Amino acid sequence: MSAYLHNTIPNLKPFDFERHHDSHFINQQWVLVNGITKKKEIYTFRDNNILEIERTDAIIKTSWALSIQNIFTIETEDGIINVKAYFKDDDILVLNHQDKQEFAMYVNTTNYPEELNSIEDLQEYLKDKYKRKVNKVIHKHEFYYISKSKEFGPCTVEELKEKVENEDISAYCFVRDVNEDNYVKRLRIIDLMQEL
Repeated sequence: MSAYLHNTIPNLKPFDFERHHDSHFINQQWVLVNGITKKKEIYTFRDNNILEIERTDAIIKTSWALSIQNIFTIETEDGIINVKAYFKDDDILVLNHQDKQEFAMYVNTTNYPEELNSIEDLQEYLKDKYKRKVNKVIHKHEFYYISKSKEFGPCTVEELKEKVENEDISAYCFVRDVNEDNYVKRLRIIDLMQEL
C-alpha cells in the first residue's frame, strides 16, 4: 500500500477474495464518495465481470476483472485502469489507483434505506452506521477497566453502569474490550454508558 493512501486512510485491510467477493463486493450498491456533491454515481460489480455505473441520467455498463490478488482492472471512460482494493470495514471500499496518487472511496448503501446525495447525507450514514456498530459491540462484549492503577473485569456494560451508579468506580475509568490488548482507544465507561 502506498504511504499516501496509508496516511490518508489508516487501518485498511486488503481485499480478500474468500471473505469479501461474494458477501461484500458482488451485487452491492457502492456510492462513490469522491465528488458526491457534483454528481452521484453508484457502482455495482456484477458477476461475469460487468460493472454498472448508475448516474442521474443514465446507466453505463463497462467491465472489471480481478488480475492478481487484490488488483483489479476497470474499464472507464478514460481507458483501462489498475486499482488495488481495500476495505476500511465491510461497508467502506477503497480503490487505490496503481499509476497515480489517487484513490476512490465508496460506501455500501445496499441495505441503507435513505438516499446519499450530499456530504451531509454521507455524514448521517456514517453516524448511523457506527452508532449501530457501537451498540452491537457494547451489548455483546465484556470490558476490562482500570481503577486506581489496577485492572479489573471483565464486566458487561450493565455491570459497569451499576458500579458507577453505586459509586464503586468512576464513570471516567478507561475500559478496553476483552479482545484488545491495551487502552490506546482511550474509551471510558461514560462513553459506553452514553450508547446504552
